Amino acid sequence: MTDLLITGARLLDPATRLDAQGGLLVRDGRIAALGPGLAGPEGIPRLDAAGLCLAPGLVDLRASLGEPGAEHRETIASAAEAAAAGGITTLCVLPDSDPPLDDPALIGFIARRGEATGSVTLLPWGAATAGCAGGEIAEYGLLREAGAIGFTDGQRAIASARTMRLALSYARAFGAMVAQHPEEPSLAAGGAATEGELATRLGLPGIPAAAESILVARDIALARLTGGHVHFAHVSTAEALELIRRAKDEGLHVTCDTAPPYFDLNETAIGEYRTYAKLSPPLRTEADRLAVVAALRDGTVDAIASDHQPRDTDDKRLPFAQAAAGGAGLSTLLAVTLARVHAGDIGLLDALALLTERPARLIGAPAGRLAPGLPADLVLFDPERAWKIEAGKLPGKAQNTPFDGRAVEGRVIATFKAGRRVF
Repeated sequence: MTDLLITGARLLDPATRLDAQGGLLVRDGRIAALGPGLAGPEGIPRLDAAGLCLAPGLVDLRASLGEPGAEHRETIASAAEAAAAGGITTLCVLPDSDPPLDDPALIGFIARRGEATGSVTLLPWGAATAGCAGGEIAEYGLLREAGAIGFTDGQRAIASARTMRLALSYARAFGAMVAQHPEEPSLAAGGAATEGELATRLGLPGIPAAAESILVARDIALARLTGGHVHFAHVSTAEALELIRRAKDEGLHVTCDTAPPYFDLNETAIGEYRTYAKLSPPLRTEADRLAVVAALRDGTVDAIASDHQPRDTDDKRLPFAQAAAGGAGLSTLLAVTLARVHAGDIGLLDALALLTERPARLIGAPAGRLAPGLPADLVLFDPERAWKIEAGKLPGKAQNTPFDGRAVEGRVIATFKAGRRVF
């Protein structure tokens, strides 16, 4: 196992609010000690961090991978490469693959493939319904026993209120949450952009922003009815966030995440039919973007996820209305989040908490903190290092970034998995 002493780092641990100059000692792949003025034993490999930020490895709550079933878009190996370059050491895998993760054997397969990479822990979501088809409830007990962190149909909304009620009730019995793609399917069907002036001007079929808040309101009512834990993915509208805020004030078991496009971009990013910026949910108005930023700041949002959706050129080189929705987000997750720190919208420790400790706590993972005894999953980054996000030059296979051409500050210098440098 790996031993290492990192010295001269700015130690950042959101869980304990630690922000101090110091060192961190790794013994046998685990954190042995950390703090100001730490002097490790002689004869151990040393790394001088020279004032760079050292934080827990990022915990990405939701990402789709091409494998199994769409390896032409991405493989587990290529996703692991992109994750390591982005400082992600724990990656939660959505189940809407082909075949879907509705079988305990597939849950185990994904976890083992993550271990085999040596650079990222893959934690699978179990399918909420058989085949992620929205009908019959999957075998929650067996999936949970196999290692499923929770249940979701991924990019597909659970449309039936009765099915969602059953899902919340059954998941509660196994101490798990149900994550919902909050978009009322009949309102979203055939849509390509947020309904409004821009979509009309571009002649694109619209999806009303209310499609999100309608499903959020319904599922909050079902959480109240069942006592279950509903988690809303990639929340993108002011109205939905206000509903979630009120549900939390009421004491309901309601949580949510958002993704960098929804606090860094607005609907104008689709420009003249720019398909890399076609996402699900679609990019919103500037007022909604500002509401997402406010929700990051006030704690309404529980996590920032990459919402990584690999697509190949054939998926995107189509007329906008026909192009596949989705954006690559693993290697850009930290940098785009730090843009909000640089803008003064949120503090550095608060931003890191949304990428580490808070998502880890949501899924009950032993990750996202700098604490003796925990695996030494770490990210070393320079918060001021400027670079430009360019499609075609990103690590990994998926290049369909909605941030193509975006100048950012904040670069991952090294990523460590169990103390071993993997980037």
